[in-house]
Amino acid sequence: MNQKMAIEVENLSYSYSDGTRALNQVSFSLAEGESLAILGPNGAGKSTLLLHLNGLLRGQGKVRIRNKEIGDESLRWVRSQVGMVFQDPDDQLFMSRLEEDVAFGPTNMELSQKEVDERVQWALKCVGLSDQAAKVPHHLSFGQRKRAAFATVLSMRPPVLVLDEPTSNLDPRSRMEMVSLIREQQRNGTAIITATHDVNLVPLLADRVLLLNRSIVAEGSVHQIMSRRDLMDDLGLEMPILADLFETLQEEGLYSGAIPFKKGEAIGTIREMLHR
Repeated sequence: MNQKMAIEVENLSYSYSDGTRALNQVSFSLAEGESLAILGPNGAGKSTLLLHLNGLLRGQGKVRIRNKEIGDESLRWVRSQVGMVFQDPDDQLFMSRLEEDVAFGPTNMELSQKEVDERVQWALKCVGLSDQAAKVPHHLSFGQRKRAAFATVLSMRPPVLVLDEPTSNLDPRSRMEMVSLIREQQRNGTAIITATHDVNLVPLLADRVLLLNRSIVAEGSVHQIMSRRDLMDDLGLEMPILADLFETLQEEGLYSGAIPFKKGEAIGTIREMLHR
């Protein structure tokens, strides 16, 4: 059975008003229920690309969301389908109470008050902020505000989530809570595209990786792309720490198996090595 496409980008190019080329002939697709991470150096066009996925920017080329091309007539529908979470949560929190921020999207979808209330309660429960509903958003901690911004998008129940650096500036526990939130939405069938600098979280966040430096440098599974030291070095990116360790062991002739990317995989591999 053919997979249904959530996002299709075809020959997308974009230049800023000063003539700087931000994207050059970018093409890729993302199926429903898939998770894709976008990696690249600063200035690679990651955020610019994300802003095209709900029509906040419009470049040359085509962007389709669930088989419908983004255009003037489809823009309202597209924004109901694509939930975008910005890097700075304060860009999405502007009401006097958190529950009002989370209700903003569903209210503008012209849902009944009962359904709006149900969605607000559900979204706040998803992000673990049910007990903060009446709080002033800017009185929350930074990690709570990150989750609150996520809730403002979840309440609209979009089939596509677009996340810009969702774990940036979070402490280790908050990072893992955010990863769990993201993966839970994927298990529910949501297509997710994430721009991130955190190479060590990519194996936990995504199934596929796209390396971007204005144009696409490489695309493939996490294992295919992030075990390539040459590709990562060319973009000034580090390999995930576990992949770096085991590739070094391979280079020194101490290990010849597959490179693990997750803690559990690495522990199993080390145990096997010790038993030999």
